[in-house]
Amino acid sequence: MWKSNNSVSIVFFICLFFVFASSSEPQLGSARVVFQTDYGDIEFGFYPDVAPITVDHIFKLVRLGCYNTNHFFRVDKGFVAQVADVSGGRSAPMNEEQRKEAEKKVIGEFSQVKHVRGILSMGRYEDPNSAQSSFSILLGDAPHLDGQYAIFGKVTKGDGTLKKLEQLPTRREGIFVMPTERITILSSYYYDTEMESCELDRSILKRRLAASAVEIERQRMKCFP
Repeated sequence: MWKSNNSVSIVFFICLFFVFASSSEPQLGSARVVFQTDYGDIEFGFYPDVAPITVDHIFKLVRLGCYNTNHFFRVDKGFVAQVADVSGGRSAPMNEEQRKEAEKKVIGEFSQVKHVRGILSMGRYEDPNSAQSSFSILLGDAPHLDGQYAIFGKVTKGDGTLKKLEQLPTRREGIFVMPTERITILSSYYYDTEMESCELDRSILKRRLAASAVEIERQRMKCFP
């Protein structure tokens, strides 16, 4: 009887483990991207283990400056704020390298990650492998999108900015709720959190070494005048 109960307990805990493992949030990579707008900054990170091809593509577009002067063409409160395709959304012309990367189509890397507020999800046409450079920032939970659109990251800072965007006046055009004024991505930049951490560690170490040097010199003067 004890063995039977013990076996059931083991199976139960194994099941619990897999439930929590499958529902746990994916790991963010160390890269961070910041979009600067008139309403504040929006910072986000990537899920390289969830959608590696998508992450490489979007991050390359960022590094090439493709999102600069682009805009949010759609802001549907409680649903999504969607960034336009850079090929047609920028106010500045693109160079050949930018255009070549922007026109690439990315395969649909669909996953079990849920569409909840702050998630970044690729835009696409009916073809599941038609994503290019447009993506949405979720402004609320949208379970009907799960498994249908490629999630590749999430917002790490700037929810206050998103709330400001949600308060702007909008108009409806077909299925889209669009802002009445252009919400421009003025500029963008990126950084690595691991490098930031190393810089901080180096700064702390330098201060400690300097303090140690001062203490050693004080003791030398005291003991060996």
